[in-house]
Amino acid sequence: MMIIMAQESPQNAVQTKPKKVGNDCLLCGREFYPSKCNKHRLFHGHKSENKADYAVVLEEFVGKLQDTTLAVCGTCRTLLLRYDRVSKDAERIKRLIKDTWRKMREKRCAESTPSLEVKKRRREVMDTAANDEDKNTSSSSLQFTDSAAAKEKLKTALKPLQVKLRIFQEFQKTLLQTGEHIKFQAQYTEGRIKEEFVKLRRSLCNEEAARKKALREEEEQKSQILRRKIEKMSTEMSSLSATVAAVEEEMKAEDAFFLQNYDAILKRVSQCKAPDPEDISGVLINVPKHLSNLKFTVLQKMLKTVDYTPVTFDPNTAHCNLILSEDLTSVRYSDEEQTLPENPERFDMFACVLGSQGFDSGSRCWDVEVGDSTGWFIGVMTESAQRRNKIFSRSGIWLVGHFCGEYKAHEPPQSPALLPVKEKLQRVRVQLDWDSGKLSFSDPLTDTHIHSFTHTFTERLFPFFGVGCDISPLLILPENSSVKKDSL
Repeated sequence: MMIIMAQESPQNAVQTKPKKVGNDCLLCGREFYPSKCNKHRLFHGHKSENKADYAVVLEEFVGKLQDTTLAVCGTCRTLLLRYDRVSKDAERIKRLIKDTWRKMREKRCAESTPSLEVKKRRREVMDTAANDEDKNTSSSSLQFTDSAAAKEKLKTALKPLQVKLRIFQEFQKTLLQTGEHIKFQAQYTEGRIKEEFVKLRRSLCNEEAARKKALREEEEQKSQILRRKIEKMSTEMSSLSATVAAVEEEMKAEDAFFLQNYDAILKRVSQCKAPDPEDISGVLINVPKHLSNLKFTVLQKMLKTVDYTPVTFDPNTAHCNLILSEDLTSVRYSDEEQTLPENPERFDMFACVLGSQGFDSGSRCWDVEVGDSTGWFIGVMTESAQRRNKIFSRSGIWLVGHFCGEYKAHEPPQSPALLPVKEKLQRVRVQLDWDSGKLSFSDPLTDTHIHSFTHTFTERLFPFFGVGCDISPLLILPENSSVKKDSL
């Protein structure tokens, strides 16, 4: 039986129920019916007029097929050629015809259906052919079955690569999101820098205006002193000038008259005693007062108006439920998660954040206002400690906090220890002496010691904070900035 592709359109479907024949379809295994409307003789390899687009007959096989009649399988819509007298090469011809049909079917399916549907139909054809044909006589079917097995094996080997590809795609998506976050951070930070420098410029302008005003006031003050001195001198000079002019006029009179008035003139001259001009001191501008160490004095004055915070938060380590203030000195908890990059430095399971600066020597101290918060912890964390997943099951953290209505000290992986705190804490002072290996916590309001850890520190430590309550934020209190002027 020869198989040729049939058109899968409604007009090619069987219109009337033909007489049932005893042949089975090689594809679906069901009996097929000869189509009366498609009874055409095929000869010399020419295409049938009604099947010009789909029916193809192999020329070398036409001479071996007798009484060839078209038939259509009602199930799989396959066009078949039925013959009554089978030649001695029928089995070989049948296999070759099946291979030809399969190739043509695959080509058409690849052009008109998705690739998955092609694979599905190909698998169905392959399974049916494997069940119908004997393995010893059907070499083409064996080769087709081996190809399917090889493809299944290749598909299994391809799965790890597909998984890896998905991982790369997800990572690429994360990198793109990180790039967008970097742009956002740069724009936000630039805006904050502009705002701070606007404030600095405003302060400098105010200081400049104040100093110019002081200079003008000094100029006016000393100019008035000089003017008053000049006015006084002018008065004295006028009086002296009048006396000199009068005496000179008397001296021009006749001798008798001059001698007669001599005693009065002499008395007038002796009474006109003008004091000598006094030296003027301190009336020049005090230039050093306005210019000496001008930058330092201005900065020193500005330090009295700004606060110095010993510890600030690092936003790149903050959990997605934590919101930091613009000056990075306050952190609060929020039920709404922010969309942030999943960088390795960020805490992903617990609402924690680190300080922006680490310490590997010397002594440090910072005060934290906890307020009315009922869930918080404060301490230090090593630089190498993992920040992902269950951080409190690994070492590298020392902290005290308020858990479930109790104050506890915790040094993982050990269990938390209850602290004998009687009064509610509003502030906590953290004192780190890295060199001596001591970490102490106290209440700065009552000067009461809370707890101390002793450990030989070997790496950099970062201030460690956690917030699990939205009642009150954690606020790092500023210090007197005047004590830091030597660090400028």
